[in-house]
Amino acid sequence: MGGKKKLSLKQMERMQARQQAKEKKKEKEAAPKEKKIAGILIPEFDGKKIVDELKKMRVLTPYTIASRFNIRISTAKDFLEKLESEGIVRMVSGNHTLKIYEVAA
Repeated sequence: MGGKKKLSLKQMERMQARQQAKEKKKEKEAAPKEKKIAGILIPEFDGKKIVDELKKMRVLTPYTIASRFNIRISTAKDFLEKLESEGIVRMVSGNHTLKIYEVAA
């Protein structure tokens, strides 16, 4: 009575081509991507170099520092606190969640 209709040769070729394209796509996706591991350690502290780099930035927040120097946000927070204690940057405003700094001139 019923059942699946037999496909024509052209339809079978198309279906096979689609399957091969899917397999190629899966192979490309399966290739491991390079992961950038964010640094855990505070970057080397060279006062003049750091200050020059920080002066280029309009806003100093843990996020901007973390993205610029490729470090974790927690490390960037510690780094900014260290710079503040040494008088290189000063806190403009902030609360327990977010602190905003600027370069002390």
